[in-house]
Amino acid sequence: MYYLVSVRDTVRIPPRLFSQNMEESIIKALREQHEGKLDKDMGVIISVLNPREIGEGKIVPGDGAAHHETIFDVVVFKPELHELIKAKVAEITEFGAFLRFGPIDGLVHVSQVTDDFMSFNAKTGVLTGKDSKKMLQKSDLVAARITAVSMKNTVTESKINLTMRQPGLGKEGWDKVKSEKSTPRPRKRRK
Repeated sequence: MYYLVSVRDTVRIPPRLFSQNMEESIIKALREQHEGKLDKDMGVIISVLNPREIGEGKIVPGDGAAHHETIFDVVVFKPELHELIKAKVAEITEFGAFLRFGPIDGLVHVSQVTDDFMSFNAKTGVLTGKDSKKMLQKSDLVAARITAVSMKNTVTESKINLTMRQPGLGKEGWDKVKSEKSTPRPRKRRK
C-alpha cells in the first residue's frame, strides 16, 4: 500500500550544496538521505517531496555541514498483512517464486502456488502442476495475498510471504483450468 506521510527531521546539508538555493539543497540532501531506505514504521521510502518549514541552520563543531530541522512529505510503500497485490514473477526457484510488487519482492513458497503439487524444471525455470498442468514462469503477471510481513533493517533483509492458493488468485486464466483428478468422468450405465 502506498502512503503520503509528513515527516519532521533534521537534514544535513553538505558544503557542496551551499551554492544552490536553500530549497534545492534541502530536497537533494533529503533524497540522498532517505529515498530507497527502509523505515520499520513507515515502510520503504519511495520519494521525498515538498520540503517546508525549514528551520534555521546550525553548524556542528567538526562538521562543515549545516543542519536544518525541516518538515517534508514522503511517499512510502508499506506492505500490509492480507493485502491483495498484483505482481510480476521476478524469479522462479525450486522452492517457489519471487514476486516483484512496488519496490520490494515477496516469496510464494512452492506449497502456496496452487492446491496442486508443483514441480520445478531447472532447464526451463518453470513450475508446473502435476494434475492441473498450471504453469508459472518468469515475467508472468499474478495476483497474490500477503500472508506475513517481517520488515528488517534494509529492503533486502525484509521478508514478505505470499499465497496464490485462494480462489481468484494466481495467474490470469488459472481459475478456468481444472485438475485432471477433479474433472468428473462419465459413468457407464448399468443395464
